[in-house]
Parts: sequence; structure tokens; C-alpha cells
Amino acid sequence: MAKKPTQFKLEKRLNHIAFIMDGNGRWAKLRGLPRHLGHKKACEMLRNTFDNCLEFGITTMSFYAFSTENWNRPQDEIDHLMDYLEEFFNREIDYLMSIGAKIRISGDLSRIPEHTRNVCLDAIERTKDNASCCINICLNYGSRDEIVRAARAVAEEYKQGKITLEEVDEKYFASKLYTAGLPDVDLMVRTSGEQRLSNYLLWQNAYAEFVFTPVKWPDFDREALIDCLKEYQSRNRRFGGLKNE
Repeated sequence: MAKKPTQFKLEKRLNHIAFIMDGNGRWAKLRGLPRHLGHKKACEMLRNTFDNCLEFGITTMSFYAFSTENWNRPQDEIDHLMDYLEEFFNREIDYLMSIGAKIRISGDLSRIPEHTRNVCLDAIERTKDNASCCINICLNYGSRDEIVRAARAVAEEYKQGKITLEEVDEKYFASKLYTAGLPDVDLMVRTSGEQRLSNYLLWQNAYAEFVFTPVKWPDFDREALIDCLKEYQSRNRRFGGLKNE
């Protein structure tokens, strides 16, 4: 008999959830499979995660797909990762359109292989007018790099006399980040038990709640998400103050 789905209602505001999708290679190794098949399974899990987040009213989702440091991995693994990303967009673009999802890419696409880059840009273009939810894929992304790029953009505008120093505040600086226009992260989830940020959304995670789950990403199903949401819901978010949210 199939297990009855857990009933859960998210009662705490959660506009933006961010995921570090860790454990794919280890998941594959435990099954005697090559590492790249763990990444393939990880991409296949994305659609389920979208659906699960939307069920609980979470409309902005960020996924750490490929970091600026991941170029240090074997080229064969990198090639597979890019192939699986293309497969994901080709397979799911009609579905993403049907749910009104807007695709954002955070990161420097200039180093991404041309064919993969074009597939990503096509997904961005096709979904640009959608407004029901936002799926932010962090690709060739590093937060320190993002912040340095934003600082250079601000400095260039100041140099050109377009802004004054007094106009440079947090809101203005955030408008120069890849995530401009997206809400700050409320909940950051890292799978597979590691407990570090790995240069991920350092600015956007300023007041996020962190949940580190031992579940590997290819096994991160609805029940695993609910466990993370329950932990989030139990937290007292004070944002530097003393009162409850």
C-alpha cells in the first residue's frame, strides 16, 4: 500500500527558497553508477521540486547548478552537466510555460559552452513575460564574483557622474546583482549533510534561515522538503530585533 502523503500547511511567510543541490556524485557512487548519472538524476528532480514548492505557496526558487569553482572538476563531468542542463530545458520548457514560470539565470554565461548558453537564453526569452513564479538557476555563479561585479558597475556609474555617493545604498547596490528584483532568501537548504554556503548568495542570504539535511539531492522529495519547511516554521525570525515575525 502506498504511503499516504503528509498533510502540511506552511503558515510562515516564505517568498524565496534557495537550494544547494549537494550529494549527486555520492548518490551515484552508492549505487555503483558513474558520478555523472547522479547529476542526471538531480536535473530530473527539479520539476518535482518546483511542484512541491508551488504546493506550499513558494514562488521564488534558486538552484545552485554550477559554481565558478566547478570548472576544476574533470572535463567529462562538466560536459555531462551541461548536456543535462540542456536536456532539462528542452524537456521542461513547455511545462514551465504552462505554470507561468519565469526563468532567471544568475551567473556569468560567457564561459558556458555556446550551445548550452543558447538553450539557456532561449528559455529566458520564452518565459520573460511569465509572472506566476520565478525559477533562478545559478550557473557559473560565485557570490564573491557577483559582489565584485556589482561594485565595479556602481563605481563606473559614479565615475561617469550618473550617481552620487549619497545615492549608493543597499537597495541601489542590490539592483546591480544578478538577482536584481528578486526577494531576499528566506530559507536556504543544503542537501547531503554538508554545512557551509560554498560562496552561494552571500548577500541574499543575509537573514535567511539555514537548514542542512542529510538527504542527498536525488532523494530530496516532497517529504524531505516538508521536513525542511517544518524546521523553518519553528524558527523565530527576528531580523536583528526582539519581537517575533
